[in-house]
Amino acid sequence: MPANKKYLTNSATQRIAKISAGFIGGYIVTETFHMMLMTFFSIPNVIMTLRFFGFIMWAVLMIFAFLAKSAWKIWVLYIFVSLLFITIIYLNTPN
Repeated sequence: MPANKKYLTNSATQRIAKISAGFIGGYIVTETFHMMLMTFFSIPNVIMTLRFFGFIMWAVLMIFAFLAKSAWKIWVLYIFVSLLFITIIYLNTPN
């Protein structure tokens, strides 16, 4: 049974932005989150967590990007969250 046309994205730019936000933005948020965890916890433990939880987190962020109405809002959200994690990483690293 095909999808209902009224729920599909009509714009090609929105479609491309959603796909790129899901793949690239979700991956960046996942990696920066785990890098932030490395500043608080033991690095080998976080790497093992990344091996299992990282894929699940990336998949959830990818689905979240496809469910949103506007891909640009998702990109802004993912960039903001990544910058927040990077700021925490910067502030917690020893000099």
